[in-house]
Amino acid sequence: MPDFQSRDPLSPAFWDERFDKDFTPWDRGGAPERVARYVAEWPGRAPVALIPGCGSAYELALMCEAGWDATAIDFSPSAVAQGKAAVGRWAGRVVEADFFAYAPPRALDLIYERAFLCAMPPAMWPSVAKRWAALLPPGGILAGYFFCTDTVKGPPFGIRREALDRLMAPAFTLAAEEPVTDSLPVFAGRELWLEWRRQ
Repeated sequence: MPDFQSRDPLSPAFWDERFDKDFTPWDRGGAPERVARYVAEWPGRAPVALIPGCGSAYELALMCEAGWDATAIDFSPSAVAQGKAAVGRWAGRVVEADFFAYAPPRALDLIYERAFLCAMPPAMWPSVAKRWAALLPPGGILAGYFFCTDTVKGPPFGIRREALDRLMAPAFTLAAEEPVTDSLPVFAGRELWLEWRRQ
């Protein structure tokens, strides 16, 4: 493991170091199977979507190629640079921004979750859930991958499933749940695909 100076995952410098030193065990080099199928099977009008903490942003290209109005954000300049490089002609849709302050230019239909909640220390989880709820209108969807486990330290910081249900209950209703079959080693056996609907 490389020697890192920054130990605070709430600082962009923490993530900059890891991207700059190519230490990204959460990066699979492409979009996971379940989100690819989710995008392909989306019914009706293409949604306005947001990808917080996008990292390499592979899913952004997938969504945009399908006609979705998608934007990916990250507060790490190095992550944004890597995301822009990874998505080719969609690079303009990768934006350096703080999730807690970002104001989408259009009303969102969907937020995609991929290793964002588990990048946050547990003390931040209520703030993340409240921000998800604030960004989505009633009927809006939060869909993606959730790291459901106990962990001593992180990131990734795992959340027990019952704790996740309590976190989401004030503003969201669970709409779908599936096991994940193609997890990366860091998440293997402890990852769920979940879809939540804004109440």
